[in-house]
Amino acid sequence: MSADPLKAVAAEAAVEAEVRSGMRLGLGTGSTAVLMLDALARRLADGRLADVAGVPTSEATAARARELGIPLLTLADQPQLDVTIDGADEIDPALRLIKGMGGAHLREKVVAVASRRMVVCADESKLVDRLGQRMPLPAEVIPFAVPVCRRLLAGLGWQAELRIAGGAAFVTDEGNHILDCTRPDWSDPEALAADLDGIPGLVEHGLFLGIARAAYVASSEGARTLPA
Repeated sequence: MSADPLKAVAAEAAVEAEVRSGMRLGLGTGSTAVLMLDALARRLADGRLADVAGVPTSEATAARARELGIPLLTLADQPQLDVTIDGADEIDPALRLIKGMGGAHLREKVVAVASRRMVVCADESKLVDRLGQRMPLPAEVIPFAVPVCRRLLAGLGWQAELRIAGGAAFVTDEGNHILDCTRPDWSDPEALAADLDGIPGLVEHGLFLGIARAAYVASSEGARTLPA
């Protein structure tokens, strides 16, 4: 089975298990999150859910939610949310994540920690033995600080490449750039995150550690739930 049908199975499983009427949600970004929005909209349309609204993690998610008629909120309206449902680029056995290949990990992390519970939905290809196995680590950096951040990252053992889109530097919804970072040694993700947190101008990285409480993962045999 190809990835998109599996993503749909995972998204359906997450919405069915996690969302109840009256909830205030964090709405993730990316190809699997789009399918989560579809599943949510179907339940609102047929009456299985009511009085549900969400905070989008990107302008793209906000636009799609409006198209589907999903009511939207801001964190100013609702600073604490019930549950965030999002995708992931990598998921390790401890439910540590890499996110940000869609360029929205800053808002995604803010919304995730504003929620009582954060879960991810994904197809089985996102499962890895260790983080960094398949994907680079995205780091959102203010444009002014890109040269300094690249130098400081190199000093910490990272190779950082500026993300390019359409022949120019990729620009996030917050007006920043992204450095896609790779390294050979991933033995201690928590220590790596602490080092990254100390770099001025690096606004947020895509390591989500101790944040996800469950993962809904789909394979050709259906969806299974991985607890934290």
